[in-house]
Amino acid sequence: MTLTDAEYAYLRSELGEAERTDLDTRYQRLGSVQAVAVEVLRERRAALVSDPLAVTVQGVATVNNAENVKAIERRIAALEGITAENKTYTAPVPLFRRRTR
Repeated sequence: MTLTDAEYAYLRSELGEAERTDLDTRYQRLGSVQAVAVEVLRERRAALVSDPLAVTVQGVATVNNAENVKAIERRIAALEGITAENKTYTAPVPLFRRRTR
């Protein structure tokens, strides 16, 4: 069971650039594209939280990742809500332009 092109496109829209082989491996283990997306987002959140959330170099720069963590948590909650509401995955449907008469 490997990802179809449509499923891979969906995951890229949720996650940004990601290795297809890594996503395929996760998909085989987890069985749904939402579960794959949630797992990847949880790993990204863990990576952000493991480092200091805010770093300030006096008079030079300030980097604050707290909002990034919150955004990832909101996305995880949204994906888990989709999974809880309906256990089925709706694949993207290709659209075709009708020929004009």
